[in-house]
Amino acid sequence: MAATRVARIGLTGGIGSGKSTVASTLVRLGAALVDTDAISRCLTSAGGAAIPALRVEFGDSFIMSDGALDRDAMRQLAFADPEVRRRLEAVLHPMIGEQAQHEAASATAGVVVFDVPLLADSSVWRRRVDRVLVVDCDTGTQIARVCTRPGWTRDLAAQVIAAQLPREARRAVADAVIHNADIGLDTLHREVATLWQLWCSAGH
Repeated sequence: MAATRVARIGLTGGIGSGKSTVASTLVRLGAALVDTDAISRCLTSAGGAAIPALRVEFGDSFIMSDGALDRDAMRQLAFADPEVRRRLEAVLHPMIGEQAQHEAASATAGVVVFDVPLLADSSVWRRRVDRVLVVDCDTGTQIARVCTRPGWTRDLAAQVIAAQLPREARRAVADAVIHNADIGLDTLHREVATLWQLWCSAGH
């Protein structure tokens, strides 16, 4: 099937929801992926374009010896202090948005998927996409998944989840919701493929 009629899909979900797995499935189905987390990591790596502004905003103590942002330290501070998070986003979000648009414009696939954790928070991002897909699961499942990642604790995972939009708010902006808890990878892949076929055949 030629997937050409749904130009832009916004993909979002809370931390640990399985959004990255859904994104990978969409890529296998033929979509081009614009991963805003990956863009953020690039911007904050050693020599990244955001490092000078972050150094000015937060000081040398958050820049590691190799010149990269100390992401663990910044994450803990940002999710504990909404004002710090606002300042961090004020530096990063414009840069991320610009690079995301550049990558989308360069894509050759008929469908571009924007993986944006904060899509539901942003009316700007919602205007940039034709459809919104939310990956959802219960908080307990989120915490269990996040705690398998290096450097994460249950307290930090719960703190990050509490700082994100409630699940209900994300679902409220969705054109489709995939409930990704205890369904297994095969079922998840089938649900994504079914939605892909539906959207590509229905158009915008």
